[in-house]
Amino acid sequence: MTTSVEIAPNPHATLATDAAPAGPLVVVLAYDGLCTFEFGVACEMFALPRPEMGPGWYRYRVAAVEPGPLRAAGGLTVAVEAGLEALAEAHTIVVPGWRGIDAPVPAALTAALVAARARGARVMSLCSGIAVLAAAGLLDGRRATTHWRYAAAVAARHPAVTVDADVLYVDAGGVLTAAGSAAGIDLCLHVIRSDFGVEAANRVARRLVVPPHREGGQAQFVEAPVPREREGARLGALIDHLRAALAEDHDLASMAARAGMSVRTFQRRFEAATGSPPGAWLVAERVRRARELLESRPTIALDDVAAACGFADAAALRHHFRTRLGTSPTAYRRLFAP
Repeated sequence: MTTSVEIAPNPHATLATDAAPAGPLVVVLAYDGLCTFEFGVACEMFALPRPEMGPGWYRYRVAAVEPGPLRAAGGLTVAVEAGLEALAEAHTIVVPGWRGIDAPVPAALTAALVAARARGARVMSLCSGIAVLAAAGLLDGRRATTHWRYAAAVAARHPAVTVDADVLYVDAGGVLTAAGSAAGIDLCLHVIRSDFGVEAANRVARRLVVPPHREGGQAQFVEAPVPREREGARLGALIDHLRAALAEDHDLASMAARAGMSVRTFQRRFEAATGSPPGAWLVAERVRRARELLESRPTIALDDVAAACGFADAAALRHHFRTRLGTSPTAYRRLFAP
């Protein structure tokens, strides 16, 4: 059974008065074969009215790439009022995952994107939407990312693009790309953070029940199993031990010895299994544990948090917290502690 969905402008987002100045206009593309998850991410981030954010929040429109009705993943058909002419007024243009990483991109669409970028509009792709930006030449000479499954295909098809298959998103200055589908949430939060500040992005993240800033890149999700099952079991036992004993000191030699490997072999196979070097992984786990303590125990002293997580002192905790999350432990607790 097919469900029909009509997409019209959000009246809360498009109407403006003298008391409520118009915010930046976000235009999201719709097309035949629409990827509904990525489209839904853009809608959730930019289309919903958020009166708690005050005046000037985003306005939102959908632009059809081709005449409808348009088919969408999940058995939907979509009817859209506006066409590519809507891109002429956009502050930000979002390309959801494209209908195929090698699917042709209409010349009218690439021309509209090039014109929009030339006048200063920000353009961004989610997941396989990179195919559209690359076809328009907007990524030539730039660093970009996409889902790790598509990285090699994009790099081969567009050699002028530097594809980074590890990161969750790339902001290349007005041209932005996100990795796999859920990484679109990370990129959209980054855009909100850039436009309205850290507090606004954190509030939106809390509404979505997602972290304001995810640690690590997409390497942790790549299908890269440990070479041999016996070594995988040893690494699994080591990781369980490290997570249970974060407050203790762990160096490369002691970790390698517990895993029953030489230091050199251990470093190589640990990174293959987790996507991170042992030291970086350990810091990430300690920061994760610190976040849990800050959220669940609002009165605990920072020195005690640091000690429980294996940091030398509160200063070290602050350093790693800010480096990885872009905020301080105190500010994080103020936002997320009950």
